[in-house]
Amino acid sequence: MADPSVYRPASGTIPESPGVYRFRDPTGRVIYVGKAKSLRQRLNSYFADTWTLHARTQQMVTTASSVDWVTVHTEVEALQLEYAWIKEFDPRFNVRYRDDKSYPYLAVTLDEEYPRLQVMRGAKRKGVRYFGPYSHAWAIRDTLDLLLRVFPSRTCSTGVFKRAGQIGRPCLLGYIGKCSAPCVGRVSAQEHRAIVDEFCEFMAGGTDKLLRRLEKEMLAASDELEFERAARLRDDLAAARKALEKQAVVLGDGTDADVVAFAEDDLEAAVQVFHVRGGRIRGQRGWVVEKTEHVTTADLVHQFCSQIYGAETEADTGAATSPDLPREVLVPVLPDDADALADWLAERRGSRVSLRVPQRGDKKTLMESVARNASQALTQHKLRRASDLTARSKALEEIADALFLPSAPLRIECFDISQIQGTDVVASMVVFEDGLARKSEYRRFIIKGATDDVSAISEVIRRRFRAYLEARDFEPDATLGEKPKKFAYPPQLVIVDGGQPQVNAAAAVMAELGIVDVSVCGLAKRLEEVWQPDEPMPVILPRTSEGLYLLQRCRDEAHRFAITFHRERRSKRMIASTLDDIPGLGEARRKALLRQFGSLKKLALASAEEIATVPGVGPRTAEAVVAALRGDDPAASGAA
Repeated sequence: MADPSVYRPASGTIPESPGVYRFRDPTGRVIYVGKAKSLRQRLNSYFADTWTLHARTQQMVTTASSVDWVTVHTEVEALQLEYAWIKEFDPRFNVRYRDDKSYPYLAVTLDEEYPRLQVMRGAKRKGVRYFGPYSHAWAIRDTLDLLLRVFPSRTCSTGVFKRAGQIGRPCLLGYIGKCSAPCVGRVSAQEHRAIVDEFCEFMAGGTDKLLRRLEKEMLAASDELEFERAARLRDDLAAARKALEKQAVVLGDGTDADVVAFAEDDLEAAVQVFHVRGGRIRGQRGWVVEKTEHVTTADLVHQFCSQIYGAETEADTGAATSPDLPREVLVPVLPDDADALADWLAERRGSRVSLRVPQRGDKKTLMESVARNASQALTQHKLRRASDLTARSKALEEIADALFLPSAPLRIECFDISQIQGTDVVASMVVFEDGLARKSEYRRFIIKGATDDVSAISEVIRRRFRAYLEARDFEPDATLGEKPKKFAYPPQLVIVDGGQPQVNAAAAVMAELGIVDVSVCGLAKRLEEVWQPDEPMPVILPRTSEGLYLLQRCRDEAHRFAITFHRERRSKRMIASTLDDIPGLGEARRKALLRQFGSLKKLALASAEEIATVPGVGPRTAEAVVAALRGDDPAASGAA
């Protein structure tokens, strides 16, 4: 581990101008690239006290052995150079947005003499225009089948195209009017390209112009008594409208925009983008990226815009600008260099690009929808990893190696405490067996006599393992159908949510009870450190470790289970404290009222007459309930 002070440049030698900097490891490999409005201010921040840095930034500066920089004149130039260097060096500590190759696109091969419409996956290539991505390949084929009536373009492979030319007979699509059959010379290369250009314009959002033209031609053919041609145009118009109906209108003003949203945790972030053209959703795209450095949501926005739109323009037809970039990019937060980023995008688009946060209306609603998709994508990503047997086996082995356990912890129990200033203290116990949650084994505890997390952890661990000792000594009688108690199965590893104080408290209780075959550790949220009893330093698992991921899942599930129980307890206490003191209202009547109205809030909105309709509740009791819930004077209520 390098000492950053060894290679720290003298502060006076660092320029204050904008620029791009590179950290290198001892072999000279670039491990991180960044840009700054002021190089001196940014670089000095990396060489502050190492222990004040975020864990991932700390790892980066201690891995590096040198830093160099290049000054530029503007922030836009800095963005361009940063993008070029990230692409060239692929630094390990930079967040990288890599294409998800599973998304299918509708591609138009404009680099061919007779352009072809086809479903295409994989990395984008020059000379091909892409529309989408779509969620399924069948969705592309369905849309394409409708539009081939209006735009009879080539969809066949090169081999089929050449063979049709050799035999002088087109394929079936040529006979049914869904291909203009350039293979046999029915249209020239120029005429076929004109059809393809119209198709691209339609897919890019120029739908109104086409619909108006088709309708005008249909009416003109009808006036000229060319009814067969008018009928064909009518069918073309219906097909185009049907294709448009498949794409919901989400922005009534016909906006061209990309709506970007993020869902993130400490190690990963899910990104979702809805491509809106002409007010309609034309495609959806998503990534899950690893946070190889400490980044905020604003940093993720900056990196997304620079990397994704930079790659988009390079994958375009080779022109200096890309018409596929949107006029607006809607994001959850603006990065510090938002103005420079917008200027850089404008250069790549060839016209103005607006980067902003939607505040109200349809755009804000759409942003919330995209954010929900991002959250679901992150959850699905985690579940896919959790369901993978190889990953789970590796995770258990990594935990065993890191904590020096005698064998892989096939049963893990994790405990968490939930409270508000010492009130309604509860605890949860979740169980993972073979790396998967066993919800039937979950337990909830009401903690009494504890006011802080450490004392609460002591109590819940004592109660759980006392029950284990009692269950262990219980001998079930098979003739009576008795089964071993569930607490008779001890875990190999106990995880507590917290750091060294919580771990030491749990270990002390287990030592007091004479339990020596169960290991204990704690997972601290802030830096994801793994603490062991009486150890002065935590265990730091690699950020890509499957073992760390499993520990986090256990901790997060215990937290979710605890906080759900805490909210239930708090809600019941609020209801009980409000209704308990009402004269004539016993437990049975309280339950009847809540069953009738559903909640305390709805009960408070009911009139005395409505409350009196509940069986067992008379007019006087109903008036007392109204007075208690609304803070009225009972006497005044009765007088009224």
